[in-house]
Amino acid sequence: MPRRPTFAPFRLHRGRLHGGAACLTALVLALPQARAQPPAPAAPAAASSVQAPIVIRARELGGRTGQTTVAEGEVELTQGPVEIRADRLSYDHREGVAKATGNVVIRRDGNVVSGPEVQLQVERYEGFFLHPAYHFGVTGAGGQAARLDFLGRHRVAAIDATYSSCTPDDTGQYAWVLEASGVKLDFENNEGVATGAVLRFYGVPILGAPALSFPVSEARKSGWLPPSVNLDSRSGFELAVPYYWNIAPQLDVTLTPGIATRRGAFLGSELRYLTSAHAGELQFDLMPEDRSAGQARHLLHLQHRGALPLQGRYRWSHTRASDDDYWKDFERNIPSLTPRLLASDARADWGGAGRWQAYARVQRWQVLQDLDAPIDAPYARMPQLGMRRSWGQAAGPSFELELEYNRFELPEGSLAARPEGERAHALGRFVWPLIDAPGGFLTPRLSFNAAGYRLDAPTQPGGRERASRLIPSLSLDAGLRLERETRWFGRDYLQTLEPRLLLVHTPYRRQDDLPNFDSAGKDLNFTTLFDSNPFSGVDRVADARAATAGVYSRFIEPGSGAEALRLGVAQRFLFAEQRITPEGVPFTQRSSDLLLLGESSVIPHWHLGGSVQYNPEIKRTVRSNLSVRFNPGPLRTVGARYSLVRGASEQLDIGWQWPIYTGARRDAEAGCSGRWYGVGRLNYSLAESRLTDTLLGLEYDSGCWIGRIVAERRSTGQQEAVTRLMLQLEFVGLSRLGSNPLKTLRDNIPGYQLLRE
Repeated sequence: MPRRPTFAPFRLHRGRLHGGAACLTALVLALPQARAQPPAPAAPAAASSVQAPIVIRARELGGRTGQTTVAEGEVELTQGPVEIRADRLSYDHREGVAKATGNVVIRRDGNVVSGPEVQLQVERYEGFFLHPAYHFGVTGAGGQAARLDFLGRHRVAAIDATYSSCTPDDTGQYAWVLEASGVKLDFENNEGVATGAVLRFYGVPILGAPALSFPVSEARKSGWLPPSVNLDSRSGFELAVPYYWNIAPQLDVTLTPGIATRRGAFLGSELRYLTSAHAGELQFDLMPEDRSAGQARHLLHLQHRGALPLQGRYRWSHTRASDDDYWKDFERNIPSLTPRLLASDARADWGGAGRWQAYARVQRWQVLQDLDAPIDAPYARMPQLGMRRSWGQAAGPSFELELEYNRFELPEGSLAARPEGERAHALGRFVWPLIDAPGGFLTPRLSFNAAGYRLDAPTQPGGRERASRLIPSLSLDAGLRLERETRWFGRDYLQTLEPRLLLVHTPYRRQDDLPNFDSAGKDLNFTTLFDSNPFSGVDRVADARAATAGVYSRFIEPGSGAEALRLGVAQRFLFAEQRITPEGVPFTQRSSDLLLLGESSVIPHWHLGGSVQYNPEIKRTVRSNLSVRFNPGPLRTVGARYSLVRGASEQLDIGWQWPIYTGARRDAEAGCSGRWYGVGRLNYSLAESRLTDTLLGLEYDSGCWIGRIVAERRSTGQQEAVTRLMLQLEFVGLSRLGSNPLKTLRDNIPGYQLLRE
């Protein structure tokens, strides 16, 4: 097997200093003779640069042949992508020394270095640049130095160097500036060292180090990362300082010691590794003694994946927390979409790329239980073994078969008394697309669901420990797609009309005496309404003699293919009583709820959407989702969503990002505009008449630095909530300091954009 690149999974180049002294790397790259690269490709890269022809233009050219060449007046020297301008330039052929004086400017790849004098011994790459000023196109920032010394092909040193993306005020002061008394860069060993480094914010030193080491390329390097701070109502003030350890190209570790005022010291750790056939990561967070809880707290998260013989692959994930309250106190540490439900899952697969697949799986759960709001977890599968096979062609008849065995056990922390046991099932589906064309389709399907059970104990007195059943189902799915060109509100559209009809016949089979290990009712929507079975999983199959009819109409912009308007309506009609339903009671109505759908972006900057589930029997809406969003330009969005599930919940959700003060532009070139933005989200429960979740914040963009303050209140129960305050300073072109609210803002505010993105 070919060896994978060792850097493939490491997309976060930890250990880097984004700006400051490290940006002096770009200064060196701007000089033709001091060009340096990582060790392996350095020789050919440098050689090609030296051998490139040099072109000199000037008002006057003179000198002695073979001794000295002198150029004066608007001197311009070009060598490949490098351009040097000066008032005067001389080259001593015997010593191999080039001197440029008077308004020296060097440009390369958007980087600019200027100063009064440059002197360089070309062959040894030794020399100096006096009082250089530099600007880097990538970061939009720059600085000055008293002197820049070239110490060979791969080394350079700077004295009294500064770096900032701000424009100095009338007194010459910067809003923020990074200063270093000395900087040494070693490109051959990918190492930079800054001494006496201090970051000042409006003249106040906020971060400093007597010696700071950093990488000078994109490669990873061991070192301390910027500190992070958090403040919340459960842990108090929290300070953490990560250390990145680049053990090997395929192995690294991040250690994050920290302290929380209400709880005590903690240590976070993350290990990442990669080999030719395996990769993974390990996260372990430990608080040896939580003063608030009176116990040790920890979280373990492991992910591992790799290759198996016979083109197989496997993956294993394991997440466990020390106690039931961990999700309340440290939810941001849990790498799971369900913080109260932690999985341990190992799976192996073979095939999958062709027409067959075999798999084996073991899955368990940890439930972080709360007696005030208990939850039931899915069954543990100990184990799950199965295979899938398909026959036929996509455009012709095809048959799919799934065979699977499961051992179901109650998960750790489960409160409900439910049966445990084994199940073997077979699912088959025969599909014959009689018509499959752009204008329509006609597809009959014949399927079956067979299952056999063996229970540890009967589900009810007098019940059976062993049972089996076979349920066939026949369906016919047909639809048309009609198109026409139309014009609305002065704009051209392609309008579609897409009617669809689904006929289903599934006979009744008694299932109330069988266990339900993995079936649940599907939410009613335009997709599930056209499913032959309203249940997910295997254990429940609804009887049906029904027809589902619906129609879509879409307005599509011909140029972009974007949908400007979508309207839809659908309903299911029953020809007989449905006895097995997700609600658990027979369905005797002749028609299901009516579904209505609408989405529109016809009005510029507005997006409207909604879906309504209407019950004609009670003549009331039983479920609805209505949304509106206004987005007139960058960094301007406000939206609202109303959702109703009658008898269960009713909520109003509002989110926004909007400028509240634009200020006066002080320096158009530097982009310093002094703008304030308001961000937030409010989730209000109309049924409970209370705010369940709240997010409020302010963002300030000065042009060269950004400040954020965000307060979040998140409910963890009927009477419990966690309040968190996040403060962050972002120095444009350098780094971010403080707690990071960006993920929280992206997750909670639809359409949120980074300032200066």
